[in-house]
Amino acid sequence: MYRRMLTWWVLVAALWLALPSRCPAPLVYRPGEGWTYEPVEGGASWKRARAQDQLEVAKAAFDLQDYSLALKASRYVVRNWPFSDFAPEAQYLVGRCYEVRKKDEKAFKEYGKLVRTYPNTTNVNDVLDRQYEIAGRFLAGQWFKLWGVIPFFPSMEKTAGLYQEIVNFGPYSPVGPDAQMQIGAAREKQKNWEDAARAYEVAIYRYLDRPKVAADAFYKAGRAWEKQALTAEYDQGAAGKAITSFTDFGALFPADPRLKETQEAIVVMRSEQARGSFEIARYYEKRRKRQAALIYYSEVSRLQPDSKLADEARQKVDALKQQLGILTAAPVPTPAPAAK
Repeated sequence: MYRRMLTWWVLVAALWLALPSRCPAPLVYRPGEGWTYEPVEGGASWKRARAQDQLEVAKAAFDLQDYSLALKASRYVVRNWPFSDFAPEAQYLVGRCYEVRKKDEKAFKEYGKLVRTYPNTTNVNDVLDRQYEIAGRFLAGQWFKLWGVIPFFPSMEKTAGLYQEIVNFGPYSPVGPDAQMQIGAAREKQKNWEDAARAYEVAIYRYLDRPKVAADAFYKAGRAWEKQALTAEYDQGAAGKAITSFTDFGALFPADPRLKETQEAIVVMRSEQARGSFEIARYYEKRRKRQAALIYYSEVSRLQPDSKLADEARQKVDALKQQLGILTAAPVPTPAPAAK
């Protein structure tokens, strides 16, 4: 008897479970939205049937500082009506939601998605301005986050990449020139003087028609090459590039108040070139490569003829010439032209 009753109740339960019925699901997970509470009747209260109405929900929530709802509602517009006239504004609102919640990396990414997907949107410059402000916070030392959550480390490499993304999309936008210059600033914080100088040189050639940007770029490129020359042991090329940049700066911007500073830097760089040539000459001399040593000692005299280093270099030149059997002969006079 007991077994028959148990079997009967099992069959009733199985039949009841098999019947179609609405299952209340107050918590629903959707990719890109996360967990959402939805009432059993009437569907989600924040969802609308038209893109415009849905955007209004998102904007109202944002104004009320309900950023979680604003984010869900604006994402819903972009996902369901990606080609509507309201999608660009909704995508912009996605970035704003992340930014006000201090999730700068995600905000920057969403702003980038906006300008790539909707390049003709009317507020492109505003979007680039916001990206520029975010990159500026990282340049100032704000930490990037691991998995978008845990503050992990500051990174000038990643910061330079943010500025590069701004330049790639809007090189001639209002923030384009400054973004290019900030790539150089980020490289300088890395003490990567060569890449910093090259970033400034890009600004020179791209914005030569903008005097303020070009003047700063010439000056900072020269300074970066100067630091590279003083850091490297025998980097003759960096010193030469610093001199070229400072010389061009003086020729193009003679009234700039930094002119005297760059002229003094040129003297230092010529001294550095001479020192480098002297060290290279000594290197070759120790290895009995006298002809090569002779060339570099002679270069010292050319670069800084009135210096003590040049006096020493000339003595070395005379000694090497004797060792090589090179005699200093008086110049042969040029014959007079024959009379007609």
